[in-house]
Amino acid sequence: MAPGIIEMLIVGFAVGLTGALAPGPTLVAAINSTLKSGWKAGPLVTLGHAIAEIFMIVFILTGLYVFLGEYSLFVVIVGGIALIVFGALTTLDAKNASVDLSKSPDNAGNPVVAGIVTSASNPYFWIWWFTVGSALLLTAVSGGVIVFLAFIIGHWAADLGWFTLVSTGVHRGRFLLKQREYRILLTACGFFLIGFGIYFLISGMNL
Repeated sequence: MAPGIIEMLIVGFAVGLTGALAPGPTLVAAINSTLKSGWKAGPLVTLGHAIAEIFMIVFILTGLYVFLGEYSLFVVIVGGIALIVFGALTTLDAKNASVDLSKSPDNAGNPVVAGIVTSASNPYFWIWWFTVGSALLLTAVSGGVIVFLAFIIGHWAADLGWFTLVSTGVHRGRFLLKQREYRILLTACGFFLIGFGIYFLISGMNL
């Protein structure tokens, strides 16, 4: 059964939030750029990140879709296992996760360019899109254009919301989430990934 619009919108947002929350070079770029450009750096870094993802999405749809379209069960298995693994790693990493606001604004550069470069140079970005991302993307495409757009909108809404929250907090001189709250949120996202990975496997096996 093809996924619904609301379902993929929620999945896109939740999965996107999990990736955005994870400490990494794009998050650091948002913090550094904010110190130089103000709160608007968050949305601009998100734009750069989205540009990098557009290229990845096009590649997946024009490349992997042709080769994996006939192997939906393989996509389900790989995607489901990847979701569970990433969820478990997210949950474990959440115990010691923190957002470093002490970074220097030196070499912050253009926020949009920073978003592109830090995304494309991050191995996690490529691994995620070739496992979890590709599986969810192909699932969304199977539901039609509207369902596909719902997934993408949800995914980018999570990125925009999180990086804007970070840049606004840094611009005001403090992070808007305490470390404990941040870790709880990250842990919740990890459990969501595990749960959705199991659901993804079970529903895919029944097709």
